[in-house]
Amino acid sequence: MVRLRLDLAYDGTGFSGWARQPGLRTVQGEIEQALGRILRLDDPAALTVAGRTDAGVHARGQVAHVDVPEASLGELDGNRGPLSVDERLAALVRRLGGVLESDVRVQRVSVAPEGFDARFSAMFRRYAYRVSDAPGGADPLLRHEVVWHNRPLDLGLMNAAAARLVGEHDFAAFCKRREGATTIRELQRLAWVRRPDGVLEATVVADAFCHSMVRALVGSLLAAGDGRRPAEWPGQVLVRAVRDSGVHVAPAHGLCLEEVGYPPDAELAARALATRRVRTASALGDPAFEHE
Repeated sequence: MVRLRLDLAYDGTGFSGWARQPGLRTVQGEIEQALGRILRLDDPAALTVAGRTDAGVHARGQVAHVDVPEASLGELDGNRGPLSVDERLAALVRRLGGVLESDVRVQRVSVAPEGFDARFSAMFRRYAYRVSDAPGGADPLLRHEVVWHNRPLDLGLMNAAAARLVGEHDFAAFCKRREGATTIRELQRLAWVRRPDGVLEATVVADAFCHSMVRALVGSLLAAGDGRRPAEWPGQVLVRAVRDSGVHVAPAHGLCLEEVGYPPDAELAARALATRRVRTASALGDPAFEHE
């Protein structure tokens, strides 16, 4: 078997999220089906992804891995005779481009370094959330990636509120609870800028995210930014560590996974092992549940 790393991007609009689901179009399902067809696999391909995304969420820097029989790569030789590994993988990218719909692209395929795990080896995930407060609505050409907020937003208030959330905390107030899973995360960065076109863009970086965390954080910051809540409120909700009915999850289509960061190759296996260790005071939970 050989482990392949796939770097990919997709427009989440037409997908029911990342994870394979019977009868629904998903990113995982589409890519696995394409790989099985191109490589003529006897057993279905099984992708492991860095960050599972929900329905409507986009990705520009998603990473996955898949283990396939080394012999299956020979299916890519065609009539040209034996190819090098690099030539075969370049051919696989081209073949995937011809099979997949245009809303999902595998941009690069490489042989994964020893110890690489797309999920557990990751050091951080970086998301962006984009919102427009233009009085007449967002640019219609950006309607699939920018959310319209129909109240003026104060950039300074949003960043003041965001600063209270950065660090390692229990983000239970901003996560959908999952049996046996920890809600402790290290939020490494959360900051807003206003782009020249007027769109407000949040950069959100953490070691991992729990279900709905980014969109719940954004929802609380929008409430602070438009004056419905004081700038201190998101931090107060965080400290209480219980889900607050006042926190509304922001729409999915404003969210995009921009980047997944990994350590040097020599540290990949150790990072994967460390990530699997439990990181809660009670010694219970799953330390690497990524789902947005």
